[in-house]
Amino acid sequence: MSNKRPGIAVIGGGSWATANIKLLTDNRTDKDVYWWMRNTCAIEHIRNYKHNPNYLSSVEIRLPEDHITSSIKQAIASSDMILLNVPAAFLKDALADITVQDLKGKKIISAIKGFIPNDHRIIAEYIHDHYSIPYHDIAVLSGPCHAEEVALEKLSYITIASENPDFAESFASLCRTRNIKAIVSDDIYGIEYAAALKNIFAVTSGICHGLGYGDNFQAVLISNAIREIKRFVDAVHPITRDIQESVYLGDLLVTAYSQFSRNRLFGNMIGKGYTVKSAQLEMKMVAEGYYATQSLHEINREYKVQMPISRTTYAILYEKHSPALEMRLLEEQLT
Repeated sequence: MSNKRPGIAVIGGGSWATANIKLLTDNRTDKDVYWWMRNTCAIEHIRNYKHNPNYLSSVEIRLPEDHITSSIKQAIASSDMILLNVPAAFLKDALADITVQDLKGKKIISAIKGFIPNDHRIIAEYIHDHYSIPYHDIAVLSGPCHAEEVALEKLSYITIASENPDFAESFASLCRTRNIKAIVSDDIYGIEYAAALKNIFAVTSGICHGLGYGDNFQAVLISNAIREIKRFVDAVHPITRDIQESVYLGDLLVTAYSQFSRNRLFGNMIGKGYTVKSAQLEMKMVAEGYYATQSLHEINREYKVQMPISRTTYAILYEKHSPALEMRLLEEQLT
């Protein structure tokens, strides 16, 4: 790979990574765009046919062949910005060969919505602690925005959060297209935690749908869910924020209700009687809400925030309680 201009490396081969490749190349940025994915067969297919064979196959990939690689070190070395798109559960594995030195001086943007399993940390914390990246050089990309609608060129809104407003705005400018509106925020913690929690509640919403609950109950569930998110993020990172902003409430709504939501689909399968393992095997994509449910359960041991919806979801997914029984118990706790 050449490195004649500053580069941005997209790390991951799934639907969000594919959507972000489209977003960045549609913008005709002055940065070279590089794409790392593990699947060498998919790389060859993209090089030959200009489409990802596994995700968002309608998206045309307009990258030079040598900008798509299975060498993560090569992609990172060619870039000054690194956009992380792998599921949180697999981030450690993806970065296993990457050292502190490899990321020194790089700016990191996380488009991941989940916790690092076992560590039970948001991505910004993990990158800061493990790779010594200053928070000044870390940003978070959040919704409400489904990859599938980016591929369909539907009008979409994203938020870029960083403690460094200049960095947030510089990356937001790379994302803006005729179909993408990008705004900036300084609430890294609140946005990351809210993004992980909304996946849990989308699983719960799917479970309810699978059990036959209607729209009336779903409305009550989600109105309680946004209050649960507010209680938790205010306990973890108490700053002034408006939980009704799109990056919080809007992201929860689209994930809980959309036909494209993998977390809702996963929950729907659980509600219909699938085991966790069978549901995971049937889905091609990772439901981040499954892993986030356990991490939140562990994190909340410290904060002890009242979170009946997430507690119900944990009981169903990890304690193997009856979904129907747990939801009947939850009914009495919602207002």
